[in-house]
Amino acid sequence: MIFTVAIDGPAAAGKGTIGRAVAARFGFAHLDTGLLYRAVGAKGGDPVTAARTLCDADLARDDLRTLAAGQAASQVAAIPDVRAALLAFQRRFARSPGGAVLDGRDIGTVICPEAEVKLYITASSAARAHRRWLEVGGDATQVLAEVIERDARDMGRADAPLRAAEDAIVIDTTDLPVDVAIALAVQHVLQSIARLNG
Repeated sequence: MIFTVAIDGPAAAGKGTIGRAVAARFGFAHLDTGLLYRAVGAKGGDPVTAARTLCDADLARDDLRTLAAGQAASQVAAIPDVRAALLAFQRRFARSPGGAVLDGRDIGTVICPEAEVKLYITASSAARAHRRWLEVGGDATQVLAEVIERDARDMGRADAPLRAAEDAIVIDTTDLPVDVAIALAVQHVLQSIARLNG
């Protein structure tokens, strides 16, 4: 079965948590596309060359979840040639047999506009900054400023800006328990599968 779940949203909204849970529930492969950009940013040197030569070892680095890697990812993701280098990989992954869940910032709008399910996971900047602060520590005010700065860069870039696809289902996790958000996502996937099989 070829079945794609596209999950988009800003940093620390919960899209990765939901993506992993949905993939586990249905036995789909999962790709955190942000990890590709984090790896390119962390690799250093020319970002386009880094994107074209990305390998499994680059994705296995233990420093890809840091705040610095996230900021670097946002910067290299604004480079059209970096996005182009990673586009084909993501599209192949999305349409591989057995089903796939991809989470990122332009999955439903650019990478997989034909995805069977499109979700847009969001939350207030304050809630997302608090989650990121719990994860990485540091100065809470600085973390909030960096979340807001990253949102502006991701939503304002010329190439594939972060936005919800027109047909995406929006799930706001600001005040939503994780299990409820996951249940909502699973419900939408089940409905889509039922429609396809109906």
